[in-house]
Amino acid sequence: MDQTTSINLRRLRQSRAVRELVQEYRVSVEQMIQPLFVVEGITSQQMIPGLTGTFRDTPETVLKTIEKDIEAGVRKFILFGVPVEKGENQLSPAFTSYQIEEIRKQFGNDIFIAVDVCLCSSTTHGQCGVLSPEKDHVDNSATVQELANFALSYAQAGADCLAPSDMMDGRVAAIRKVLKDSQLNHKLIMSYSAKFHSRFYGPFRLAADSAPKGDLKLKDRATYQIDSASPKDAYLSSLRDLEEGADILMVKPGLPYLDVLSRLSSQIQKPWAVYQVSGEYAAIELLAQQGLMNGPAAHVEVWTAFIRAGASIIITYGARFARNYLRSME
Repeated sequence: MDQTTSINLRRLRQSRAVRELVQEYRVSVEQMIQPLFVVEGITSQQMIPGLTGTFRDTPETVLKTIEKDIEAGVRKFILFGVPVEKGENQLSPAFTSYQIEEIRKQFGNDIFIAVDVCLCSSTTHGQCGVLSPEKDHVDNSATVQELANFALSYAQAGADCLAPSDMMDGRVAAIRKVLKDSQLNHKLIMSYSAKFHSRFYGPFRLAADSAPKGDLKLKDRATYQIDSASPKDAYLSSLRDLEEGADILMVKPGLPYLDVLSRLSSQIQKPWAVYQVSGEYAAIELLAQQGLMNGPAAHVEVWTAFIRAGASIIITYGARFARNYLRSME
């Protein structure tokens, strides 16, 4: 038998209409979350290197940014607050909480507000928690207490979702407890449950003023973020956060850890988010600027890979461009 006539796979590829009909995975703006950076002490928007169309906003300009994003079809956001006042302990969530209140006052329930829960932008040293007296490691218990206080403040200010990104042990349980004790147990927790110690965070750390700094024995975040060669650790971390009350789990970064996302999403039946982190996003933008890649098409290809690997939620700096990018592919 002539195999070229009995097995014809190309018939289902012959036109755009047919390809659209048989697609197994589809990307939509509705499943995307747009990061926002609101920075205390600046007087105008500041561009972020590598992140085309993404800015460090003032408390005033962030409201205008959200208005434009709504016009672009985006209604889901994750907020990163960057206060001027920084310390080593007894940190304050006041600046970010006030921004949540103002955003909620302006837009009501028309938008979904998730808030990153971490201490790196609030500490003088840029680590994600309270340091030990010797400054050689992050004190897990003291950090978890601070994180729970921050999360409660954000929830009371009007956040829909708390997103702890610190990678401390037990922080999801602590946050869920304070929410429950304060009659706010309906608030979502989207845990960065599989956050890896990665080299792809550079532009974000500039945007959030969160790079480790100072003359410390602790030079990086390897003691609390997951090692890239330890996927079993990612499974145990995610399983822990699930049992402690997380509603949504996350893999971060995205592309270098598609195998982890695929495996975890099949092993743990909860909604999975993936963060297309700043270094991943900037790499495409920089290649596009050099004429070496079709940027919009590449972003859509990456987003499709995330959905294919099991994510139902994509955090991306390109959410505000997604509607146009997807239309350009039609």
